[in-house]
Amino acid sequence: MITTITDVDVTGKRVLTRVDFNVPQDENGRITDDTRIVETVPTLRAITERGGIAVVMSHLGRPKGSRQPKYSLRPIANHLAEVVGGPVHFAEDCIGPVAEAAVAAAQPGSIVVLENLRFYAEEEQNDVMFATALAKLGDVYCNDAFGTAHRAHASTAGVAAFLPVRCAGLLMQKELDYLGRALAEPKRPLVAVLGGSKISGKIDVIRALMDSCDTILVGGGMMFTFLVAQGKNVGASLVEEDRLNMARELLAEAERRGVRLLIPSDTIAADRFAADAATKTVKVTDIESGWMGLDIGPDTTATFADVIHSAGTVVWNGPMGVFEFPAFSHGTRAIADALVAATEQGAITIVGGGDSAAAITQFGLAQRVTHVSTGGGASLEFLEGKVLPGVAALELT
Repeated sequence: MITTITDVDVTGKRVLTRVDFNVPQDENGRITDDTRIVETVPTLRAITERGGIAVVMSHLGRPKGSRQPKYSLRPIANHLAEVVGGPVHFAEDCIGPVAEAAVAAAQPGSIVVLENLRFYAEEEQNDVMFATALAKLGDVYCNDAFGTAHRAHASTAGVAAFLPVRCAGLLMQKELDYLGRALAEPKRPLVAVLGGSKISGKIDVIRALMDSCDTILVGGGMMFTFLVAQGKNVGASLVEEDRLNMARELLAEAERRGVRLLIPSDTIAADRFAADAATKTVKVTDIESGWMGLDIGPDTTATFADVIHSAGTVVWNGPMGVFEFPAFSHGTRAIADALVAATEQGAITIVGGGDSAAAITQFGLAQRVTHVSTGGGASLEFLEGKVLPGVAALELT
């Protein structure tokens, strides 16, 4: 059982709160997508409006254990102040005297953002001494960082052992509720849409989803490994030769279990991997030598959309093509549109983070589906049925 922040008395308490403020920035340091910051605000308000002190910790980028100014969380803290409409204090360190002094000076109802956790290599090593130093800054531990819940780091797992009260933030709880319910108690039919470039990253997901799904739709680059496994010639398309036997096994397993595993029938092919490449729509059996498929085709798009429209629950993880190139974004956009339509018809629609979340946000449709996960890798591992260290650390014993 996991307690949520709203179930904890935080009055006068320092609530050490792990968030995921690893947000994208442009070359000038301006935040280009503040979704992860905005999504954490309800948890911070649940602390501050009830008389607690929110001591916020996060990582940003990959500074590899050294203090690098471009990875400082100060600009993130400044942006958070704009989002919450009030002061946010910034500590120049995340452990030690500087951090302890900043937290000691904070009044109930305030927010303190600590400097980047990954300025210390001990964070990713789940070092006991580092976790102990973090624990000195809190009376309660709250994890609202689903995006890092699959990492056993000091701030996501280790520190919980040193604080007697631990709980999930509201975003973490929402992620667990939606993803958990989608698999355990789905409104049927349950449809999974899986894309991305490689089958190797989705093998365990496909196998796990066969336990609960009625239909699995496969797109993206990994579709070509399945097609070659079926004996088709796919030209110069991306194929993982070392995964062909695995693809054959998955196809056979789906048939044995009575799960529909649909592979695209057509593709948008290109003469090279480039935004301005020459393109043509062809059947997957008619890809010319030297050409490569970079998106699902219109017939596949229509088939997939029909399946999604009739679904009770849809889980989507991975784009259908190279959506960053406009010429190959149509399949991914069509899936996003189909999810919106299904949502309007009463379906539960969940976008599983990563590139899928980036795509639906790029299309301006993120608010029109049931839930967009903030965790790419974490949502994948959750769908695989793996225990997430950051979640396990919250469970009451």
